[in-house]
Amino acid sequence: MNRTLVLISALGAGLMTTAGVSQTAAAPAPAIAAPAAVEPQAIPAKIALVAFEQAVFATNEGQRAVQQIQDKYKPKKDQIDTLSKEVDSLKAQLQSAPATLSDEERATRLRNIDTKEKELNRNAEDAQTAYNADLQEAYGKVAAKVSVTLKDYVSKNGYTLLLDVSGQQSNVMWANQSTDVTQAIVTAYNTSSGVAAPPPAGPSSPAATTARPRPTTTPKPAAPKQ
Repeated sequence: MNRTLVLISALGAGLMTTAGVSQTAAAPAPAIAAPAAVEPQAIPAKIALVAFEQAVFATNEGQRAVQQIQDKYKPKKDQIDTLSKEVDSLKAQLQSAPATLSDEERATRLRNIDTKEKELNRNAEDAQTAYNADLQEAYGKVAAKVSVTLKDYVSKNGYTLLLDVSGQQSNVMWANQSTDVTQAIVTAYNTSSGVAAPPPAGPSSPAATTARPRPTTTPKPAAPKQ
């Protein structure tokens, strides 16, 4: 859960407690019977594994959202690629400059390269930050809906425990692949959402930019609580 939400919830609970104390001082609260203890039961375990983050982006809706974001940032990426090529060209020209090049001219070229390189890095970082923010927002929207399908699936299929193996530091050291329900969840969600599969991406589909404009893989936002 978001730390801010945790803090707000905690503050809210504290305020409610304070209000309750004030009300108690004014008028005694009626006695409330303690809830009956629930006796735990031992039942046969049926464990399922899911790569939740991958499942969200593998759905038709998730793929469509990523493609829309990449299309949105393609003009910016093309602009950054052009500036990157310009910087590389200026560096190559300076390296191949004749030895007779004056110190003043060399210093001027170096300043020009430095200015353009700083602009390149600044633009690339800003674009990457904005791209990641849009991707995180899109992920959250789809993840909330996929989570509903996931819980319904494991409940109907009698699973007693669900483990998310999206993270690289998963505690699952080994598992039978037949227990992995990731693709089943993707299929079930695609069926329920009614969203058609996006057309295949072209050979040079746009991607996010890094500090030095190079294609990057899709970030992996944290999965919502199951």
